[in-house]
Amino acid sequence: MTDTTENTTDAAGGTNGATSGDTASAGTASAGTASNGTAGAGTPAGDGSRAPSRRALIGWGGAGLALGAAVAGGAVAVARPGEDTGETVAAAGGPIAFHGTHQAGIATPVQDRLHFAAFDVETDDREAFVAMLKDWTEAARRMTAGKAVGDGAYGGLAEAPPDDTGEALGLKPSRLTLTIGFGPSLFERFGLAKQRPEALVDLPQFAGDNLDRARSGGDLCVQACADDPQVAVHAIRNLARIGFGKVSVRWSQLGFGKTSSTTPEAQTPRNLMGFKDGTRNIAGTETARLKKHVWVDEKDGPAWMAGGSYLVARRIRMHIEPWDRTSLQEQEDIFGRDKGEGAPVGKAKERDKPFLKAMKPDAHVRLAHPDSNDGATILRRGYSFTDGSDGLGRLDAGLFFLAYQRDVRKGFIPIQRNLATDALNEYIQHVGSAVFAVPPGVRDADDWWGRALFSSTTEG
Repeated sequence: MTDTTENTTDAAGGTNGATSGDTASAGTASAGTASNGTAGAGTPAGDGSRAPSRRALIGWGGAGLALGAAVAGGAVAVARPGEDTGETVAAAGGPIAFHGTHQAGIATPVQDRLHFAAFDVETDDREAFVAMLKDWTEAARRMTAGKAVGDGAYGGLAEAPPDDTGEALGLKPSRLTLTIGFGPSLFERFGLAKQRPEALVDLPQFAGDNLDRARSGGDLCVQACADDPQVAVHAIRNLARIGFGKVSVRWSQLGFGKTSSTTPEAQTPRNLMGFKDGTRNIAGTETARLKKHVWVDEKDGPAWMAGGSYLVARRIRMHIEPWDRTSLQEQEDIFGRDKGEGAPVGKAKERDKPFLKAMKPDAHVRLAHPDSNDGATILRRGYSFTDGSDGLGRLDAGLFFLAYQRDVRKGFIPIQRNLATDALNEYIQHVGSAVFAVPPGVRDADDWWGRALFSSTTEG
């Protein structure tokens, strides 16, 4: 894990796995990211959106109904940049603004639940794929505002499936954010080869990796975060339904108990190893750090990625049973922090600056800290998971690590390589992996996910 506490990347789920939370990992938050991670956003979710006319039906072959006319939705206060400390909006179950310079769900205050899905593209029809992205955008615009998709879950044609699956009816928006990313393999399609960013590299094999191909990769991904798990699941389910025939789910992951925070004033969360995680993660209000470490600059190229970011997703299995039999002293030596307060070795308080040389050479915090990685910093947004048992009486549990950065080559990769000698590796293993280019935010009701990418090139 990466020590969230020290490194921005070193978050426990950071690059290596569970991490002590010392990772300043989060990068630097940009102005106005407090509500949706986008500077200058502020347009209420769903505000001004134009519902497309209902497309006629599904064919007998099973193609899904496209989005239809808008369904009236209850008015809810929308969190705008700079307004959301996380507590007020969470208590009200309100929405996070969908429109903005950056996509929500990156520097946005971290919600309690996650449903992450990676998709494979099933069509060679560029126009059909673009139409799906537009439909996805409209659905996301509505769902993040707490509204039903299309014509809703009932009241439509009795002979056709409803536009919305219905399990979120009556539920509040729960700060739902939907964040899309494009995998390296997508750029092998639709004449996009020349638009693949240089920073979107295939991740190398790291020491200790035992990756399951069925839980790795993907042409594109959608990260759904919300305070209500049913709201997050509803969002992914509806996007998968809308994409039927164009995309299919390759793999997905449910997460609970956020293991990092972009709101440092809040209590630092703990990972399944019991240690605080993400103590020094980048905050959503740290505009300078976000600009330096998280947001892609115009000069970085390509032009369509300006204002976007790069996401590394890693499924990190924790060997819970051996860890639970390890002495407290050894656990604290492995992380480089005490288990109670979360203070670094030799210090009294969690947020005291760590003295790395006081830690053991293979301590997680020491190896994940930016000072040990030439300043490399990432923004962590991880979640714990428990997926039953492995059939041998052991919990299939761990950390689903999400790291955002300006350049994967200067963020996750060098940090993860430095963690090759991490003492924590005895208790964790990376079993799933993916990397995605996360485009900038949807600016207004006429914009859609991926517009800049697909407008920048023509087939052939």
